[in-house]
Amino acid sequence: MAHSPAMSTTSDLATLSSIAAQIDELTRRVTELAERYGETPDSAVAIELFATERALVAARRSIDRVTGLLDQMRD
Repeated sequence: MAHSPAMSTTSDLATLSSIAAQIDELTRRVTELAERYGETPDSAVAIELFATERALVAARRSIDRVTGLLDQMRD
């Protein structure tokens, strides 16, 4: 499927910005849960939630890299 680079890049950047905001919100919520369970005897839950937090942080970095690449395409 062919797209006009300028038009699709702008639209895609807007989509990525929305996704990044959602990832940030999910990360915040997962971190809160992990910290809550970190204070309980059930540390297995906290361990898994902190692993999820790390995965979300990695996903955010990936989105940031893609955003940078698309920004370069617009120039």
